[in-house]
Order: sequence, then C-alpha cells, then structure tokens
Amino acid sequence: MTIFEEMTGLAVRHGAINLGQGFPDEDGPAEMAEAARSAILSGANQYAPGQGIPRLREAVAAHQARFYGIGLDPWREVIVTTGATEGIAAAVLALAGPGDEVVTFEPFYDSYGAMIGFAGAEHVTVPLGAPSFQPDPAELEAAFGPRTRVVVVNNPHNPTGAVFGRDVLARIVALAAEHDAVIVTDEVYEHLVFGPRHVPVASLPGAAERTLTISSAGKTFSFTGWKVGWVTGPEELVARVRTIKQFLTYSSGTPFQEAVALGLGYPDSFFEGIAAALSAKRDILAAGLEAAGLEVFRPEGTYFITADAAGLGFDSAVDLARRLPELVGVAAIPVSVFCHPEGAERTRTLLRFAFCKKEPLLQEAASRLSRLAELV
Repeated sequence: MTIFEEMTGLAVRHGAINLGQGFPDEDGPAEMAEAARSAILSGANQYAPGQGIPRLREAVAAHQARFYGIGLDPWREVIVTTGATEGIAAAVLALAGPGDEVVTFEPFYDSYGAMIGFAGAEHVTVPLGAPSFQPDPAELEAAFGPRTRVVVVNNPHNPTGAVFGRDVLARIVALAAEHDAVIVTDEVYEHLVFGPRHVPVASLPGAAERTLTISSAGKTFSFTGWKVGWVTGPEELVARVRTIKQFLTYSSGTPFQEAVALGLGYPDSFFEGIAAALSAKRDILAAGLEAAGLEVFRPEGTYFITADAAGLGFDSAVDLARRLPELVGVAAIPVSVFCHPEGAERTRTLLRFAFCKKEPLLQEAASRLSRLAELV
C-alpha cells in the first residue's frame, strides 16, 4: 500500500477532508464537457491518429505561439499523449538507458523516479530546500557529469509549489549544453502561477534545440480524468518520443482531444481567472495552517502548499500525517515520500496539502486545522 492509498483510507475511515489528493473536486468548463459529449455522439469514438488529432496539434502549437512566442510545426513538432505522465515516460525511455544519468530536482514527482528506474539509468538529484525551494548553484552544477543524458525540470514544481527564477532556468540550459544533455521539462502547472509569469525553458536562448516540453489539459482545465497531454520540441526528439509512445498507448481519448482543442483557444481572461481563483484558495488554507502553528511556505505556483510541522514538536511528518485525519479531520501527504532516503531525511518534517478544492471545503479544513496546536 502506498502512502497515498494509506492517507485516503484514513480519510475515509475518519470522515476527514482529503487534502492529500492532488486533483480538483469540481469539473472544468461545461462548454468543454459538451464538446466532448458532442464528439462522442458524432462518432469520434475510434482510434485517434497516433500523433493526435490535427485540430489539437494545431491548438497546442497556437497556444505556445500565443503565450510564449514559441513557433512549432504542428505536424512534426507536436505529439499528443495519454496525459503528461505518458509523455514523461516516453521521453525518459526514449532518451536514457543503462549507464546514463538523469538529473531531477528533489523532492520529485514520483513517476520520474519510476521511469528512470524502468530505463535502467541512474537517478541523480538536486535538493530543493525551504523556504524558497530554489536549487543551490553549486549543487546544481555538481549534479551534471559526463554521463548526464537528460535533466527533468518540473516548473512550477510539485510538491513544493516553487517557481524557478529565470536565472536558475538559464543555468540549467547552459549546463545541459555543456554536457550535451536533453532537457525534459514538465510544465503542467504553467497557468497555475501567482505573481511570476511562467517562463518555458524552450523560450530561453540556446534551449529550443535540446528541449522537450510536456504539458496537459488536466490541471489547467480541471479535467484530470481525461488524460490528454502533449509533448513539443524539435522534430528529431519528438520522433524519438513517438517511437516509444506507439508501444505504450498508441492513442487515446479521441473525443476528449476535440474538447481540449476548444479549451486551448479560450481568451486570456479565462487563464488569468484560474490563477486568481487558486490564489484566493491558497490564502484560505495558508491562514488555517499558520493558525495551527505550522510554518507555511506559500507557493508561487501549482495547487499545493508545503508546511513544516517542526514548530509543533513533530520530528516526523509521516507520523503527523497518520494522526491528522483522526485529530482534526484533515488528510495530507508527507513530502518525504517524494524523495530518496537522503532527501527524505532533509524533508522529514514537511507536509503537502492540496488546495484545488471548493472554497467552503477549504474554509472548513482551515477551521479544523487551526485547532491542531491545542490537540497535540
């Protein structure tokens, strides 16, 4: 049983609000749902082309040009995947193998480690520490070496909510160029940023020719169950991803692809509204965590917030996570589960809470959490 399953089970047993689950509790735009329904009724129910339906590939290319000034050929430089997770898997498996090293930041989204293991490569990590969760330049440089083949950049970053500065991203690009490594950048939270504008790695000087950019519809549009993602980049790298992807799922979600193409064309105000609504939710939960006596690291992106339980006298966030559902009726995830053993020690008192929930539920969770200091 994973810690995620354990926390969900405890939440159910104690009737707790589950803020360990990293997905929204309400659907995205009704117009998109209707577009998917219409596509089903009109017969779009068979295999999509392996590279994705043309309309979605064109919409992805138009999105990248509109928001970031990145020009893409939708026929050669865009491929649709079964969520960002498949894009990550196909990219790592296509680019790394035994004897290679893959660099990620730590804590890291769990599928990175799994895919690196499947590829038979060695996983090298760069630690991210509170309060800023920005990498130390010397530790970043030390992670690269002659066997570095891939660096995976998750920005905005799950689970910390950090948004890497342009200087950090530029240094990653320079190191990748120096070591002839490919950058695989996971940007699924690109529109969920509060303050700083998202900077795609591929938009930086010298990056485009060695960068695969991954994103998806799940986080932006609150349709995580549709599992529609995409990978963009140079034709040669995208072709390598396609070679692996065709033996994973080949294709998926034909009617959902139609709906996502519609959503990517929404006006700027839609995307700005998503971030504004999440920012307000972040502040609701942060207030409750601070009232509980936890040190809170307010995120600049994603829909996760990290808090330190050390101030309440806890030496292990895992222990507190297991007690929270019964103590106050709220469930969370210890950050240490996103780390290797050494990283787990560094993050042993940190908890991750998801705030992608309806405001009344977050208000109730914040109220419950505010009583924590009295109960421990």
